[in-house]
Amino acid sequence: MLGLLRLLLILFVVQTVAYVALSLYSRRVRRGKLEAHWDAKGLTGDREAFVDRGLKKYDGSFRRKLILGVYIVPWVAIAALIYVVNFM
Repeated sequence: MLGLLRLLLILFVVQTVAYVALSLYSRRVRRGKLEAHWDAKGLTGDREAFVDRGLKKYDGSFRRKLILGVYIVPWVAIAALIYVVNFM
């Protein structure tokens, strides 16, 4: 039992590191796309305000919430594997 708890704790730590890395990477990519859009359209005004507004919209987007799959998918896979091995 203690081994299982240790395994699950390690899995949770690895998932957290992956979530943080994916979040930072995704946010950086989004910032780059917003800056490229600003440059391509030749917009005028405050570029930082434009990027900040775009990132604020991104923070509430569905794409951002999909990154939470880092936590959900492995746990569902483990549960399915346990079920298949024990009951089928």
